[in-house]
Amino acid sequence: MVGRSDIYVGFFERGLGSLTSGGVLGFICADRWMRNQYGRELRKLVADRFSMDFVATMHDVDAFEEQVSAYPAITILRNRPQGESVAVDTTKSFGADEARRLMSWIGDEDRTAANTSSFKAARLPHWFSAADSWPAGSPARLALLEDLNDRFPVLEETLTKVGIGVATGSDAVFLTEDETLVERDRLLPMAMVKDAKSGHLEWHGTHMVNPWDEDGELVDLGKYPRLKAYFETHRTALEGRYVAKKQPDRWYKTIDKIDASLTGRPKLLLPDMKLTIHPVLDEGGYYPHHNLYYVVSDTWDIKVLGGLLLSRVAQTFVEAYAVRMRGGTLRFQAQYLRRIRVPHPEAICQTDALALAHAFDHRDVQAATEAALRVYGIERIPD
Repeated sequence: MVGRSDIYVGFFERGLGSLTSGGVLGFICADRWMRNQYGRELRKLVADRFSMDFVATMHDVDAFEEQVSAYPAITILRNRPQGESVAVDTTKSFGADEARRLMSWIGDEDRTAANTSSFKAARLPHWFSAADSWPAGSPARLALLEDLNDRFPVLEETLTKVGIGVATGSDAVFLTEDETLVERDRLLPMAMVKDAKSGHLEWHGTHMVNPWDEDGELVDLGKYPRLKAYFETHRTALEGRYVAKKQPDRWYKTIDKIDASLTGRPKLLLPDMKLTIHPVLDEGGYYPHHNLYYVVSDTWDIKVLGGLLLSRVAQTFVEAYAVRMRGGTLRFQAQYLRRIRVPHPEAICQTDALALAHAFDHRDVQAATEAALRVYGIERIPD
């Protein structure tokens, strides 16, 4: 049990620790531990030592004698190496008769999937092995994700980096559209969320007043009289930040350092909160603000990668792992973007590469998805 754990985590741990070889544990319990941070150590324990044989999600089912809002799921774990797993998602109509139909389907090993009005089910070759949050979705989507996880590397395993833009700690001081405010070489062109709105980068003139030199060190204010005067004007606000209180002699630093090499690199920019994934190309010249995540690569043609990330395949990965906000908005944070699986760039034929780049240029999600399905070797994305 770690952090703000729910007490049921301790019952899972004690129950699993009581199993002899081949022993089985079944719980009807909330499924939040599969995705929340406090379940990380329990997920690791299961992934390292046990087999997740069966998971039935029953969020809309009255699983208990009294109505409770508990996100219930039935989980069956076995003390053995991970084997085949069954994933089930139920609707409100799931009851005793439907449970018997489900058990009949499970007994028929020749049937790989089931889709009825009360439940959907699929057989997975194994359960998800990472301690990171396990994906959510229909059984068919879980089966697809497990297949892609088995066949393709994660994005950063293709000499590609996912990062977040600079956090200043005081945007009111550090961001400006006044090009005469300080010395010209102390102004860094910034890419903002509003610049990426159309799908093509359209810069609105925001600069960051930059206290960092090309080597990632704070500049000597004595060499920049206008910069010094500007920061001194706002000294009280800058010194009041937590980052400045930790290092009083570096009171004019931003929270994050500036990586000078990033500005000139071609990169994909992705706004944090959107309904759908929204990669936008910066051909070089701008530094991302902290509400933008960026992707740079030593191996990819950045437009081909942009086409893959524009596709519904990439969207499917993020939907499975990401937190949803009110109204269905997704968080496209680095931790979720890093879960996207991609083929090695050299494995993509020239025809598909051109199709992906063309789809990215024209913001054609359908064309990007069709090319991505060919590249991943799948026929469709299940509901």
